[in-house]
Amino acid sequence: MRKLFFFAAMFYCCLLSSQESAVVRGYVLDGESGEPIIAANIVLDGQSLGTTTDIDGFFTLGKVNPGANKLTITYLGFDTLQSEFTLQPGEIYFKNYTLNESSVNLGVVNISAARQTARTEVQISKISVGAKEILKLPSIGGEADIAQYLQIIPGVISTGDQGGQIFIRGGSPIQNKILLDGLTIYNPFHSIGFFSVFETELIRNVDVYTGGFSAEYGGRISAIVDITTRDGNKKRFGGQVAANPFLYKAYFEGPIVKYKDGGGSTSFVFSTKNSIIDKTADILYKHASYNDSIGLPFHFNDLYGKLSFVNENGSKLNLFGFNFTDGYDNPLVADLNWTNAGGGADFKLIPGNSNFILNGMLGYTDYGINLNEADGSPRQSRIRGFTALIDFNFFGNQSELNYGVEFNSFNTQFKFQNPFKIILGQEQNTTEVAAFAKYRYVLSNLILEGSFRLQYYASLGEFSPEPRLALKYNVTDYLRFKLAAGMYSQNLLASSNERDVVNLFTGFLSGPEEQIFELGSNTVADKNIQTANHAVAGIEIDLNSQLSINIEGYYKDFSQIIIVNRNKVQASDPNFSTEEGSAYGFDVALDYKYANFSFKTNYALGYVFRYDGEQTYPPVFDRRHNVNVLTNYEFGGDKSWEASIRWNLGSGFPFTRTQGFYNFNPFSDGLGTNYVQENPENIGILYEDDRNAGRLPYYHRLDLSLAKIITFTEYFNMKIDASVTNVYNRQNIFYFDRVTYNRVNQLPILASLGMKINF
Repeated sequence: MRKLFFFAAMFYCCLLSSQESAVVRGYVLDGESGEPIIAANIVLDGQSLGTTTDIDGFFTLGKVNPGANKLTITYLGFDTLQSEFTLQPGEIYFKNYTLNESSVNLGVVNISAARQTARTEVQISKISVGAKEILKLPSIGGEADIAQYLQIIPGVISTGDQGGQIFIRGGSPIQNKILLDGLTIYNPFHSIGFFSVFETELIRNVDVYTGGFSAEYGGRISAIVDITTRDGNKKRFGGQVAANPFLYKAYFEGPIVKYKDGGGSTSFVFSTKNSIIDKTADILYKHASYNDSIGLPFHFNDLYGKLSFVNENGSKLNLFGFNFTDGYDNPLVADLNWTNAGGGADFKLIPGNSNFILNGMLGYTDYGINLNEADGSPRQSRIRGFTALIDFNFFGNQSELNYGVEFNSFNTQFKFQNPFKIILGQEQNTTEVAAFAKYRYVLSNLILEGSFRLQYYASLGEFSPEPRLALKYNVTDYLRFKLAAGMYSQNLLASSNERDVVNLFTGFLSGPEEQIFELGSNTVADKNIQTANHAVAGIEIDLNSQLSINIEGYYKDFSQIIIVNRNKVQASDPNFSTEEGSAYGFDVALDYKYANFSFKTNYALGYVFRYDGEQTYPPVFDRRHNVNVLTNYEFGGDKSWEASIRWNLGSGFPFTRTQGFYNFNPFSDGLGTNYVQENPENIGILYEDDRNAGRLPYYHRLDLSLAKIITFTEYFNMKIDASVTNVYNRQNIFYFDRVTYNRVNQLPILASLGMKINF
């Protein structure tokens, strides 16, 4: 009884103590547009309490002493803000803070927001960028795009300028999840590899997790790219119109209810992007349309819109929708078109009398693709469904707890005819439910993040428990070690496989409900899902206030990969087969910033292998060495000139060498086929026994751009951008047509001039 009384008294004292302390929270906003400022430094003077703002510009400080307090907010490029207030015991204090851009040259500031974030967040295998960083990239027509920026991130490999795909640390595209405002985008890149479906100027933040990501993300076994769009301007109407030889575009934004200090707001933003390269190529880029290139018969259209509602206590609601289309019309290769449409709502609820935040999202997406190849073989795929997510965040003084539930329900339809005239098809409804929790705790110089995800694949009747752990140790203010490990799973499959270099068509299928077999045996597999394990270790070094180095080593064990058996000869052959794989390597990234000059470079060494039950081989995206260099310089009296340089070097991709040719007979009449009298016109290829034992030549390319901003008024200016892609006209091989003995190259030198008008 005494023990019970003792513990009750202790609990009461702890509860009373927590009630006596106060909580401070709020938003940090750009005074010009009302947009959130990410990673602003928040320090409570005299109490050793500090934090940084999140992607919404939000922060919270727990266990604050009652009485008089002073808060200091700093962010590179903005004036420092200090705020004094008095707190009552148990009070939850909320306020919106606005920062104004500084007129002082801050190029020599010793501590940036990024450095402070590096000291307070684990950030292993994670790169975060905003629109400003992306726009510094030299790009075709001055139209910088996340599709191009992803390729300079360590561990990210692209297989081509046209119809190419993105591979992240050994993971194929289907194993990487791309999110737009929480919704999965199944085909984020247009057929011409320079452009994505995302409007760069509307991007608030992009988080790229190349491995070891925590339990709030799931359903993929390799990587995550999480893209968040910004709200429309809360204070004034504005926008942009732009044009170059590849596309024209526009976006418009403004307040419906203007933001005022201490009040709410309603704003909108709408964008449209349309290609014109299929019309200008014959005039400007004839050299890219003949002989050794597949030409430029691309066309696309992207629409995006968003309404944002924010009330006076910081709670907010966003409504968004999109429609992306793409087409590729080349009678010698294929006729392709796809559409991705969808929309949804996301919200953040901040109760006034509680130290937690409720976030949620509900959305629908519909993606369909059709391809007719030159030989007349049709391919069709469609995936559509709903996603719902709700999660809670609780904040302590040195800790944070995040937990929630995610629900996905989608329908897949797929039809594919292989060279043996066998039709592969599927129509299936799939449901996935996941519960996750993540706990973050800061103990002196040690940051711990433990998380757990329980994924349930209802259609398959399978559970997947997935523990994950990440940590960082700050040895000094300038030296940090970090580790991460975790288990991952996914259900979704792609019709393409890891032998495809050029793949305009990717169909989507749900995981097989039928039996599949363990690798190289007739034993039924325990699970019908794909699984992987990650391990990552790294070190961060700040050599001085301008120069930092990040080194990471990684290992991914793909313990089960399920692929579509596209080459089945008989209808009775299995529809699916399994493989195993691994990916490992390391990368070194150097980042230098001083005043108006920035320089980034990185080197990645990677090994990727797959085992199909017969042999271990490197898939077609196994690039051993990859080097990127990006530099940017702003100059002129008003810094209205900007020059950018990007160079990429990559070792050759593997391929299977040809041994000979034969007349290919698909035996379309089965055993009744008269193979003696028939003389088929199709040519078959005899391949070397060792898969992908050959290597293509090295790839390298230099891109340059020079931009000038002409300012007319405070809000009205024009930007003219001249750019050259593949400056020295390197003939980089794309693929080789074995039958016609024709080499197809990547795009040649392309010069362009673009113009943007901002108002």
